[in-house]
Amino acid sequence: MPANNQKVYIVDDDVAVLDALGMLMKSIGLETEGFRSAQDFLDSVNPDSSGCLLLDVRMPDISGLQLQEILNEKKITIPIIFITGHADIPMAVQAMKKGALEFIEKPFDHEGLIDCIHRALMINSANAHKLKQRQLIGDRIRQLTPRELEVMKRIVSGEANKTIAFDLGVSQRTIEIHRAKVMQKMRALSLAHLVRMSLLVQEDSS
Repeated sequence: MPANNQKVYIVDDDVAVLDALGMLMKSIGLETEGFRSAQDFLDSVNPDSSGCLLLDVRMPDISGLQLQEILNEKKITIPIIFITGHADIPMAVQAMKKGALEFIEKPFDHEGLIDCIHRALMINSANAHKLKQRQLIGDRIRQLTPRELEVMKRIVSGEANKTIAFDLGVSQRTIEIHRAKVMQKMRALSLAHLVRMSLLVQEDSS
């Protein structure tokens, strides 16, 4: 189940829609916050905001699709569910390519929307966990000396101790000592664990 501190953000310039969606979310025990414009939402949201976003497509000033682009630029990865009464296929494809979770047309089925929201909250929770893990791994990497970092990069790329020692002009025993320090500081349970941590950080920087 989604974390209790998650919130369903609703952005729609139609007050009736805001009220209806807010009541629906509260009926299933979800905390909500409504905004009548994309700018109001931008003034409130931050990269640490946890939950999902129900977003109308057509709004004055900043459209839903434009808001999606702004959030992507700000690296705010909250899952987005578009809700619209004026959908078309190119618009839906554009939204999904840019990371939207779903594109729902009005009038929508309440049960279907609720299922989609629960899925969005679970995705957001998983993403938050992954971000926390990346930050933790990053903190550990910063504890490595430059030589230890060099050795770690070579280890996870599959190079043998003997090869690393030859390339760096040191003894194999020296590399073994560096390797042991890397495993200790990274709190790696095995080489496979160290590789997984390295790949997770690489995902974040790609």
